[in-house]
Amino acid sequence: MTRTRKILVALGCTAVAACIVAGIAYRSLFSTFDISETAYVYVRPATTEADIKAQLHDDCHARSLMGWQLLSRAFPFTPHTGRYAVEPTDDLLSVYRRLRRGQQTPVRLTIPSVRRLSRLAGVLANNLMLDSTEVAEALADSTVAASLGYTTATLPSLFIPNTYEVYWDISLKAFLQRMQREHDSFWQADNRVQRAQALGFTPEEVATLASIVDEETNYGPERARIAGLYINRLHRGMPLQADPTVKFALGNDSLRRILNSHLTADSPYNTYRNTGLPPGPIRIATIASLDAVLDAEQHDYLYFCAKEDFSGSHNFARTYAEHMANARRYQKALNQRGIRK
Repeated sequence: MTRTRKILVALGCTAVAACIVAGIAYRSLFSTFDISETAYVYVRPATTEADIKAQLHDDCHARSLMGWQLLSRAFPFTPHTGRYAVEPTDDLLSVYRRLRRGQQTPVRLTIPSVRRLSRLAGVLANNLMLDSTEVAEALADSTVAASLGYTTATLPSLFIPNTYEVYWDISLKAFLQRMQREHDSFWQADNRVQRAQALGFTPEEVATLASIVDEETNYGPERARIAGLYINRLHRGMPLQADPTVKFALGNDSLRRILNSHLTADSPYNTYRNTGLPPGPIRIATIASLDAVLDAEQHDYLYFCAKEDFSGSHNFARTYAEHMANARRYQKALNQRGIRK
């Protein structure tokens, strides 16, 4: 082997060794995380770098944080609020860059069909950087509702139950504005506004009736039929006499049996005492029931009662006499099961 070739081989070996050493040093300084699925770092306004390092160690199981000090000296940063993903394949350098640039990961937030907006406040607080008490107070504030074009009674109709991508640190104002855009997009799609107008309803009124349908049944095939029945009652000037509105008026969602004493509740939501629709939805209506109202069945039913087999479906009737026969069978079944309230 010539002298030149020996020199080249030596240099090559040195370079390989240097690469190996560099690789070892890199892995030591910027090692990966001992996790099998995505973990998250949460940065609040008061979160410090020390807090972030603690989360990386405790929640993301960083194998080493040796390189953090080097990175923070070379590329200092002020923590940005947000929710930051840490993947099993990430190393410390990539996570540091993400945090420094404020590249947070959106939250897939599901708006549920809850009965009370106070429940929604809890859902938001559990998934976003929001305080449940502040959210609940805002959703009960007439000024906040008016700023969005609603009253506190109709505000539940703003929310369309679906899954949305939002940033964890979104403000409540920005969140409500986003919900308003989603609401408008939903109603503009599939000619929903025009279909509501054809029924003589506003979107808020559709949501109000749909919320009652939601409370009356979980059985999908009956939604449009029940919606059609209530529309028949509205057209005839009859009270809706919807039991779920009585529960709402009483603030007692656990009632399984509505008694005559319950029907005297002095509330605009008591559809036994008041004709027409109640002031607003009694829950956030599901998309299925919103569309069921828009596609309400055309029939001549005026009454319905839960079936005595407790299957979740109903017996429908055109006359009061037929309805009372159905009701007696159901009441007998309740008595046999010892259900008194």
